[in-house]
Amino acid sequence: MPLLARTFSEFIHIPIVFYKTIGEDLYEHRSSNRVRRLLLKLLLHIGFVNFNLLVMGEIIFFVKALRSSATILEATGVAPCIGFSFVANFKQIAMTVHRVTLRQHFDQMEEIFPKTVKQQNAYKLPQRERVMRRVMAVFTLLCLAYTSTFSIYPALKASVQYWLLDAPVFERGFGFAIWYPYKTTEKNWVYWLTYLGQVHGAYLAGVAFLSADLVLVASVTQLCMHFDFISRCLEEFGGASQSDVQKDLEYLKALIVKHAKCLKLSEHVNSIFSFSLLLNFLTASLTICFIGFQVTASSKEDIVKYIIFLTASLVQVFVVCYYGDELMTASMRVGDAAYNQNWFDCDKRYKRLLTILIMRSQKPASIRAPFMPPISFRAYMKVISMSYQFFALLRTSMERKGTKFT
Repeated sequence: MPLLARTFSEFIHIPIVFYKTIGEDLYEHRSSNRVRRLLLKLLLHIGFVNFNLLVMGEIIFFVKALRSSATILEATGVAPCIGFSFVANFKQIAMTVHRVTLRQHFDQMEEIFPKTVKQQNAYKLPQRERVMRRVMAVFTLLCLAYTSTFSIYPALKASVQYWLLDAPVFERGFGFAIWYPYKTTEKNWVYWLTYLGQVHGAYLAGVAFLSADLVLVASVTQLCMHFDFISRCLEEFGGASQSDVQKDLEYLKALIVKHAKCLKLSEHVNSIFSFSLLLNFLTASLTICFIGFQVTASSKEDIVKYIIFLTASLVQVFVVCYYGDELMTASMRVGDAAYNQNWFDCDKRYKRLLTILIMRSQKPASIRAPFMPPISFRAYMKVISMSYQFFALLRTSMERKGTKFT
């Protein structure tokens, strides 16, 4: 049992800190330090200009590589990086466009967050937060391991070969296949500036991609916690008695108001993340397909990098689908708990309120993307199925062209 109550800021601390490292301050409106705000904005804007120039270079490289059968494997290697970059870009755009809604969402989430140790234990906050942080830790490790492996490995490998294994020259390589309008390896300072630009762009993409999902996970975790608390209150209450009807009605009204707030907050989540989730799921199958293809076609040296990338992509889609399924299950449980009360001999007014609660819970809260059904484990299975179909088609096409695989 914790000695001190957790605050909402501590609950959502991880994505807030990650966002600040790239210059995005979600609590900017609460900061009184104008210089700090301007410096963070400058860092964010410069970072995204650099990142989008790198994405343009990847697209040009991809188009050039597609023109030759000799470089088709390089094209399929850069394709998942382009998909990852587009999703990271649109997640950041969604955060920027819905900044006002996001601030209102955080304020309302903080308002209903349990404040005391007793309340937090009643809500089972420690158990919920423990699971949430484990999920965040695994996802963060995989996502940053992917970007770090691709960006840092070439310089690390060249350093070991040159300084420890007495290689004749320092091999000036890059982690990402990007077209540049200038010669990147002739001069030492040009190479290192270009290399550091790639490292920062990869880190920014990883954080923008990762942190949006971490905000989603934290929001859904708290909503599930509230829905479960409402369900337990209904089950433990057992139904209104005839002795103190007014008190029981007030108790049920409070639960209905809380339930309505949770449904409204779930709609906030959808308005903020729906478009980026749509793009995420549209590109997920192709991205996983190309990564899987690289795992089967790359050299042994590159396989490890692509396996980490593949694992991160699979885990990311799974985490979103898992929490989407959890949200639907938790919100539907409220209606079941209300119906399972001993309501037969209750006052008519109590029955009427209970009916309203049951009717509201018939349409469960969910994570949705435009033109798609609610995100759940079914969506995950569809992504995996489509990824395998694309992979089989791509591999068969390459084999027919005579491409040899390692």
